[in-house]
Amino acid sequence: MLDHDFKTLNAFIQTARHGSFTAAAQTLGLTPAAVSKSVGQLEQSLNTRLFSRTTRSLSLTAEGDYFLNRAETALALLQQAAEHIGGSEAQYAGSVRLSVSNVIGRNLVLPCLKTLQQRYPQLDIELDFEDKIIDFVKDGFDLVIRGGHIADSSMVSRELAPLHLCLAASPDYLAQYGVPRRVEDLPQHRMIIRRFANCKYSPWYFRQDGTLLPFEAARRALTFSDPEACAMAAADGCGIAEIPVYLALPYLQAGRLKILLGDCHHAGDYRLVLQYAHRNLPPRVRAVAEHLFAHLSQHAGLHTAPQALAAFAA
Repeated sequence: MLDHDFKTLNAFIQTARHGSFTAAAQTLGLTPAAVSKSVGQLEQSLNTRLFSRTTRSLSLTAEGDYFLNRAETALALLQQAAEHIGGSEAQYAGSVRLSVSNVIGRNLVLPCLKTLQQRYPQLDIELDFEDKIIDFVKDGFDLVIRGGHIADSSMVSRELAPLHLCLAASPDYLAQYGVPRRVEDLPQHRMIIRRFANCKYSPWYFRQDGTLLPFEAARRALTFSDPEACAMAAADGCGIAEIPVYLALPYLQAGRLKILLGDCHHAGDYRLVLQYAHRNLPPRVRAVAEHLFAHLSQHAGLHTAPQALAAFAA
């Protein structure tokens, strides 16, 4: 009976999240007919219609929307109870979909997937490397990792780490063009600039007389939309770049980059966050979330304070 309740509620929840029986079936590993049948049985047992159906669309009724919020909480509690009764070795099986930006995915998430697989071999992990804003329900994601100024209050956001920035250039570049000692020296140098998807350039900020002042390069030697490309180009001697510390640290440790203007450069107020739609996560999703949190909470590049970079100054 309990297994039947799990499947029925999950069929309804996945259908509501994805907006179709077909997409829900793909997530659950069932046929669309089986999902539709489960939802129909649930509606019959509740004696109410949870979805408005047409030949082209499927949408929640007011009763369905009300029931969805409580069904998600109820299912999570039932799964937690079953997990507790089954013991600490309970199976974690099923799919977990994660959206993550390209650079964060490559450098921070991929390195922890092997241990995640070893710990939870029955999980199927799907990663989408996207930099766009996503809709949890429409796009069918369980978790999202994003970096920057996170302002989406509709999501549950859990901070993983700060995202500090540093200004750096290679020893070869500095030997050829000189070391800038003041902000006023920067216009004489070759700049590697980050451009965002909205075509805005990322200004650099410096502390002067207790005030944060932006600096925008009038002359750009190189412009990239990817911060990892900025780090690589700087390490190759192409110019001065503002780089996330977690990307710069391996180059600094290898002697391929040097920190510039660390006494006045503003390291930024950015955060790396893990987001999800609801606080009551299914065990399979919670297992992935906790694994990512544990892994990233020990990542040296994410937890190196800007003050600690003084040893790498030019």
